[in-house]
Amino acid sequence: MRNKVISDLGNGFKYHELVEFYCTKQDLSTFDPYDIWKTGLGVYVKDWFNRSKLLAGGPALAMTLYDHLLNNGLRLGYSKQEYPIVRALAAQVLLNTYNSSKNDKYLISAREHLDWLVENSSKGYSGYCWGLGFKWAVYKGVIYDSNTPHSTHTPYALEAFDMYKEITNESRYDHVIISCFEFYENDLKILCEDKDSMAISYGPFKDRPISNAVSYTLYAYSIFLKYFPEKGEYLNAKIQKFYNFIKKKQLDNGAWFYAPLESNSFIDCFHSCIILKNVFKAQRNLGCLQDSDLIIQSGYEYLKNHFFEEKIGLFKRFSKTNKLSLIKFDLYDNAEVLALSKLLVDNDVAESLQDRIFEVFVKSDKEIFSAINILGNPINKNTLRWAVMPFLYSLST
Repeated sequence: MRNKVISDLGNGFKYHELVEFYCTKQDLSTFDPYDIWKTGLGVYVKDWFNRSKLLAGGPALAMTLYDHLLNNGLRLGYSKQEYPIVRALAAQVLLNTYNSSKNDKYLISAREHLDWLVENSSKGYSGYCWGLGFKWAVYKGVIYDSNTPHSTHTPYALEAFDMYKEITNESRYDHVIISCFEFYENDLKILCEDKDSMAISYGPFKDRPISNAVSYTLYAYSIFLKYFPEKGEYLNAKIQKFYNFIKKKQLDNGAWFYAPLESNSFIDCFHSCIILKNVFKAQRNLGCLQDSDLIIQSGYEYLKNHFFEEKIGLFKRFSKTNKLSLIKFDLYDNAEVLALSKLLVDNDVAESLQDRIFEVFVKSDKEIFSAINILGNPINKNTLRWAVMPFLYSLST
């Protein structure tokens, strides 16, 4: 699969042309599907909706319809911006491409993105860390500001710095990784813990346990273990507790609720993929993670059985939802399944899904759409955070 991806993607598309168009620019500012919710009115309505779906449902729906149907191409009132996760994923794509091609231009470009991340870390914390990069009304009573770092976003940068070390054997960014450990240790909060398991916060305060946040932290600590061998016993104990939380919260059918301690949570595709990817990559770093193969197999079977729309050839957004959505299919979900299927060497799924993604979401080598709405129309053109970069990352692996 990898040789096919690196040389020729089919359908007239060339892998290196896509990478160079989207990943090698010095300015990666981009529009985003969340643009309307980043406006002052958007933050207000989203926060209101989180507090009262009944009262705010109408205004939230009106804004969604305006964004999807009237303003999606024009983007009036929206501004492009840089996102740490875009830089981190671009760096990872370029590092993977350099690793397969040995063309120095990809390494040089990756280093530019890594340097950007060093300069644009969240400020005021114990170590290097990164977040969404915009103000976000995330759930009832909680609004993250644009500087807030997250346990779900920091690992993308951390992984990119670690990849650079693995590929080049240079210690150029070791200080960033070591500093990042201080953020995890000092700024993130333990939300629940018993003798066997632990859940850590999403942001730098006591918010709520999120399944994928714990899985990201599991993976992050498996990276830290390489840089702090003297802390092996301590780190392994925490890793085991994070892993046990994930094991405990996996349902009998293989699924995870997004917020496993809440009564009205949802089960969605791309977060499910992220949990499985993080468990797989943590196991790969550690060499052994008890029963991880069974957990991954069960979760992967759930994905294929509950999200895949056979007639369409794509994976849908939710198997259990708690709100209305105007999105029929999302590139993010399918990009994450593609990356996961390649990790698990499921070539049948990877090859058929990759071809279908190109047919549905990619209109030219300079036009990638991130969603198909309920009317069957492609929307959110070239929005890098969600989800051009996750898609390009899946192609690069």
